[in-house]
Amino acid sequence: MIVNTLDQLNQISHKIIEKISEQDCILLFGEIGVGKTTLARAIINNLQIQNKENETEVLSPTFNLVYDYEIKNLKIMHYDLYRLKTDKEVQQLGIFEQDVNSIKIIEWAEIIKNRQKERLEIYLTYKNDGNLRNIQFKGFGKWINFNAS
Repeated sequence: MIVNTLDQLNQISHKIIEKISEQDCILLFGEIGVGKTTLARAIINNLQIQNKENETEVLSPTFNLVYDYEIKNLKIMHYDLYRLKTDKEVQQLGIFEQDVNSIKIIEWAEIIKNRQKERLEIYLTYKNDGNLRNIQFKGFGKWINFNAS
Protein backbone atom coordinates (compact mmCIF):
# COMPACT_ATOMS: atom_id res chain seq x y z
CA MET A 1 0.00 0.00 0.00
CA ILE A 2 1.37 3.41 -0.98
CA VAL A 3 0.81 6.31 1.45
CA ASN A 4 1.52 9.93 0.58
CA THR A 5 -0.44 11.93 3.17
CA LEU A 6 -0.85 12.04 6.93
CA ASP A 7 -4.59 11.66 6.36
CA GLN A 8 -4.01 8.27 4.72
CA LEU A 9 -1.82 7.22 7.65
CA ASN A 10 -4.57 8.38 10.00
CA GLN A 11 -7.11 6.24 8.10
CA ILE A 12 -4.82 3.22 8.51
CA SER A 13 -4.69 3.86 12.26
CA HIS A 14 -8.52 3.80 12.36
CA LYS A 15 -8.53 0.37 10.68
CA ILE A 16 -6.04 -0.86 13.29
CA ILE A 17 -8.02 0.44 16.29
CA GLU A 18 -11.20 -1.20 14.95
CA LYS A 19 -9.52 -4.52 15.70
CA ILE A 20 -7.10 -3.76 18.56
CA SER A 21 -7.66 -5.10 22.07
CA GLU A 22 -5.79 -6.01 25.24
CA GLN A 23 -2.70 -8.16 24.77
CA ASP A 24 -2.26 -7.16 21.13
CA CYS A 25 1.12 -6.21 19.80
CA ILE A 26 1.86 -3.84 16.92
CA LEU A 27 5.44 -4.19 15.67
CA LEU A 28 6.80 -1.35 13.55
CA PHE A 29 9.74 -1.83 11.17
CA GLY A 30 11.56 0.73 9.05
CA GLU A 31 14.36 3.24 8.70
CA ILE A 32 14.77 6.43 10.72
CA GLY A 33 12.15 9.02 9.78
CA VAL A 34 9.96 6.68 7.75
CA GLY A 35 6.90 7.22 9.97
CA LYS A 36 6.93 4.65 12.78
CA THR A 37 6.34 7.21 15.54
CA THR A 38 3.83 9.09 13.40
CA LEU A 39 1.77 5.91 12.99
CA ALA A 40 2.07 5.08 16.71
CA ARG A 41 0.92 8.63 17.53
CA ALA A 42 -2.10 8.28 15.22
CA ILE A 43 -3.11 4.97 16.84
CA ILE A 44 -2.77 6.32 20.39
CA ASN A 45 -4.44 9.68 19.68
CA ASN A 46 -7.32 8.07 17.78
CA LEU A 47 -7.89 5.64 20.66
CA GLN A 48 -8.01 8.66 22.99
CA ILE A 49 -10.53 10.43 20.75
CA GLN A 50 -12.64 7.27 20.40
CA ASN A 51 -12.76 7.03 24.21
CA LYS A 52 -13.63 10.73 24.57
CA GLU A 53 -10.31 11.61 26.18
CA ASN A 54 -8.02 14.51 25.39
CA GLU A 55 -5.25 13.82 22.92
CA THR A 56 -1.85 13.77 24.55
CA GLU A 57 1.51 14.50 23.02
CA VAL A 58 2.98 11.22 21.78
CA LEU A 59 6.75 11.41 21.56
CA SER A 60 9.26 8.88 20.35
CA PRO A 61 10.45 6.93 23.40
CA THR A 62 13.97 6.55 21.97
CA PHE A 63 15.74 7.77 25.10
CA ASN A 64 13.23 6.53 27.69
CA LEU A 65 12.67 3.21 25.85
CA VAL A 66 8.97 3.24 26.82
CA TYR A 67 6.05 5.58 27.44
CA ASP A 68 2.74 4.30 28.73
CA TYR A 69 -0.74 5.67 28.14
CA GLU A 70 -3.91 4.92 30.11
CA ILE A 71 -7.02 5.20 27.96
CA LYS A 72 -10.18 4.23 29.87
CA ASN A 73 -9.65 0.53 30.60
CA LEU A 74 -6.79 0.13 28.11
CA LYS A 75 -3.11 0.48 28.84
CA ILE A 76 -0.79 1.13 25.92
CA MET A 77 2.94 0.58 26.19
CA HIS A 78 4.85 2.41 23.42
CA TYR A 79 8.40 1.09 23.09
CA ASP A 80 11.34 2.23 20.97
CA LEU A 81 14.11 -0.36 20.82
CA TYR A 82 16.50 1.66 18.63
CA ARG A 83 19.23 1.84 21.27
CA LEU A 84 19.11 -1.86 22.14
CA LYS A 85 21.59 -4.18 20.49
CA THR A 86 20.63 -7.72 21.53
CA ASP A 87 17.56 -9.84 22.17
CA LYS A 88 18.87 -10.33 25.71
CA GLU A 89 18.41 -6.59 26.34
CA VAL A 90 14.84 -6.90 25.06
CA GLN A 91 14.22 -9.81 27.44
CA GLN A 92 15.60 -7.77 30.34
CA LEU A 93 12.98 -5.11 29.64
CA GLY A 94 10.31 -7.73 30.27
CA ILE A 95 8.11 -6.39 27.48
CA PHE A 96 6.05 -9.55 27.20
CA GLU A 97 6.14 -10.54 30.89
CA GLN A 98 5.04 -7.23 32.42
CA ASP A 99 1.62 -5.69 31.82
CA VAL A 100 0.47 -8.75 29.90
CA ASN A 101 -2.95 -7.17 29.37
CA SER A 102 -1.54 -4.03 27.80
CA ILE A 103 -1.42 -3.17 24.12
CA LYS A 104 2.17 -2.95 22.96
CA ILE A 105 3.32 -0.73 20.12
CA ILE A 106 6.99 -1.42 19.45
CA GLU A 107 9.27 0.56 17.13
CA TRP A 108 12.49 -1.00 15.84
CA ALA A 109 11.06 -4.48 16.44
CA GLU A 110 13.66 -6.18 14.24
CA ILE A 111 15.64 -7.13 17.34
CA ILE A 112 12.81 -9.18 18.92
CA LYS A 113 13.30 -12.89 18.40
CA ASN A 114 10.34 -14.32 20.36
CA ARG A 115 7.25 -12.45 19.21
CA GLN A 116 3.72 -12.58 20.57
CA LYS A 117 1.19 -14.76 18.77
CA GLU A 118 -1.41 -11.99 18.45
CA ARG A 119 0.49 -9.38 16.50
CA LEU A 120 0.44 -7.10 13.52
CA GLU A 121 3.79 -6.42 11.89
CA ILE A 122 3.91 -3.18 9.89
CA TYR A 123 6.79 -2.56 7.49
CA LEU A 124 7.31 1.05 6.39
CA THR A 125 9.75 1.91 3.61
CA TYR A 126 10.55 5.00 1.56
CA LYS A 127 9.18 4.98 -1.96
CA ASN A 128 10.67 6.85 -4.95
CA ASP A 129 11.51 10.46 -4.04
CA GLY A 130 11.16 9.96 -0.29
CA ASN A 131 7.78 11.70 0.07
CA LEU A 132 5.84 8.49 -0.47
CA ARG A 133 5.80 5.52 1.88
CA ASN A 134 5.16 1.88 1.13
CA ILE A 135 3.41 0.10 3.99
CA GLN A 136 3.07 -3.67 4.20
CA PHE A 137 1.15 -5.60 6.83
CA LYS A 138 1.84 -9.09 8.10
CA GLY A 139 -0.71 -10.39 10.57
CA PHE A 140 -0.57 -13.29 13.02
CA GLY A 141 -3.33 -14.79 15.14
CA LYS A 142 -6.46 -12.65 14.91
CA TRP A 143 -4.55 -10.21 12.66
CA ILE A 144 -3.87 -12.79 9.93
CA ASN A 145 -6.43 -11.32 7.51
CA PHE A 146 -5.89 -7.66 8.41
CA ASN A 147 -6.57 -5.30 5.53
CA ALA A 148 -6.02 -1.55 5.88
CA SER A 149 -7.69 -0.75 2.55
